[in-house]
This record gives sequence, C-alpha cells and structure tokens, in this order.
Amino acid sequence: MFDPFLEYLNKSIQAKGGTSLFVPKYFSNCLSKKGNSQIQSWLWDVPGFRRWRVTRLDAGNKLQVLNSVAYPQYNNDMPIMGIDLLWFESQGKLVSVLDFQPLKQDKIYLERHFLGLRKLRESFPELANQEHMNSFDPNQYFSPWVLFCKGGIEEAQGPLLLAFKDFLKIYLALQLSSSESPSDIEPEEVKLLHDSYDNYSLERDPAHGLFSAYFGQEWSDRFAREFLFPSHASSNTLD
Repeated sequence: MFDPFLEYLNKSIQAKGGTSLFVPKYFSNCLSKKGNSQIQSWLWDVPGFRRWRVTRLDAGNKLQVLNSVAYPQYNNDMPIMGIDLLWFESQGKLVSVLDFQPLKQDKIYLERHFLGLRKLRESFPELANQEHMNSFDPNQYFSPWVLFCKGGIEEAQGPLLLAFKDFLKIYLALQLSSSESPSDIEPEEVKLLHDSYDNYSLERDPAHGLFSAYFGQEWSDRFAREFLFPSHASSNTLD
C-alpha cells in the first residue's frame, strides 16, 4: 500500500543530500515469531537535520505501517516532522497523520513556521479531522493544521498521496528558509524541547501496542526507547 509513499520519501531525502546510516540488525530488520510480518527501519544523515528515521511494518493484508520523524538541528527551532500512515486492508481502513509538530504553541511561533502547512490543509479538507485523534492531545505536540484522516481506499490512493508529496516539499522548503535566519529559541532550549517531545511520544505512541503484538513486548520496548525516541530521559545507547 505505502510503496509509492516510501519511494517518494527516500527520493526526497536523497535529493536533500541524505545518506543512509548504520542501524543495528536488531532494529533494522525484525521478523515476527510466526514469520509472517516484518518491520524494517532506516536512519538518514540529512543536511540540516540531526536525526531522520523511517520505519515500515509489513503484516500483509492485516496491517501496513509507514512512520517517519525528522528532527532539525538544535540551532533551528522549526517544528519536528511527523508521519504516521496505517492501512488495515482486511477492514479497508486508513489512518493517517501528517504534521509539523510544534516545539511551542504560542501565536508568534505558529505564525513563523506554519503558513505553508496551513495553506496545504486548506487544500485538502478531507484531511482535516483532528477531532478524532483519540490517542494524542492535539493541543500539545500537534499543530492546529495537522493533516489527519480516518478513511478507506479512496483516500489512501487519492488525496493522501498528493498531500504527502506537497507536505514533504513544504517541510524541506521550511528547513531551508528557517536555516537562513536566526532562531528565536536558543539551541539549549531546543534540545530540551526535543527531549520532551520524545518523552511525550514514548508514553503515548499508539504503535507500541501493535509492535508488541507482532514482535513481542521486550523487542518493542527496546525499539521504542532506543530507536524511535532515544532522547527521552532514560535513553540507552544502541548496541
């Protein structure tokens, strides 16, 4: 289902000058105990970003997942980019979240970084359903213009892919423009805000239960702490 999304994401990263980084095999490729599901993960070294990760879960017609998070360098206070796409084929059900996840919710910060995303959301009203985001507090690490959709095959094969491409273009353009002007937030505070984001996400990530069901509790706990959200307070080093 998400092959075109992953392909476009990889091409966008590479066009930005991104190169792949080593990921321990324990996290880069894991098969479920039954051998019918696989999760793969990648790390990218991308100019202007301190960390960019991508994860894909393939559980056949039961579940498809594509997740990616991009963390800008600490000297840039622009939002963190978050992508979550889930497709339950047997149910014909799509859940998608695309957002520039703000470090702060104040008006000045949002006006400085979110013009592009706001215009994009206006172009895709079918992706403006954040009131149904039950797993997260939309007022904390989500923007007022988060692209959220609960739909079916029509949304997955139609407006979502178009919005996804524009979403990445706008985010990379924001990185370029924001890197050319001073940040309002000092790098030390940006680091603390990134750490807080990882702590928040580690506690509330709805995908953790899915990963545990397919790959076991122990693996999923380590995957969350050490790969997905390694900047949380009790992070360990990948080995």
